[in-house]
Amino acid sequence: MRLVLLDLDGTLTDSAPGILGSIRTTYTELGLPLPTEQQLRGFVGPPLTENLLGHGVPPERLDEAVAAYRRSYATGMYDNAVYPGIPAALAELRASGARLVVATSKPEPFAVRICAHLDLTRRVDAIAGASMDGVRGTKSQVVARALRMAGPGVEGPPVMVGDREHDVHGAGEHGIATVGAGWGYGAPGELAAAGAVTVVDDPGGLTRAVLSALG
Repeated sequence: MRLVLLDLDGTLTDSAPGILGSIRTTYTELGLPLPTEQQLRGFVGPPLTENLLGHGVPPERLDEAVAAYRRSYATGMYDNAVYPGIPAALAELRASGARLVVATSKPEPFAVRICAHLDLTRRVDAIAGASMDGVRGTKSQVVARALRMAGPGVEGPPVMVGDREHDVHGAGEHGIATVGAGWGYGAPGELAAAGAVTVVDDPGGLTRAVLSALG
């Protein structure tokens, strides 16, 4: 059985409304200048702490900012939707014999709740995410957890599907190639520059691209 790792935000789901709403709330609560709209778009996908520190949150207030974000996101996470065509693509990949594991930088408890809410849980075999305490936070660490959760019987190298450069780099640290989700939140050219083996324009082309990458 072949293994496919799937990013969540910007790959399986259009999660920007809930994430960005919670980010705006966080900066307002902390009394810090709000990032620009273009900067806010970059918050979708990469680890939260990395983005907060890179956009005006002082290191000594990071824990405060994370706590504020999580309070808001406890309800904001449901302002979210599965991209059209994703359920069919997941079904096709499973029918081909692939094992599907979500690998997201989002804290795992949030990812599990979101997948259940959006009826994705039954469409995948496992859900791996970051830890709430920050010990497991980088994409590479999440990919390592996803590989452990995949279980026995996996044959050949896996393939990652993601929409941001950190998906490509995190998977690459494990020797895993990435198929780029061009419908997500990456900037133009970002996935190709990061080294994605191919970039797919819409979910309708995902199955063929992944099966080609699996070889």
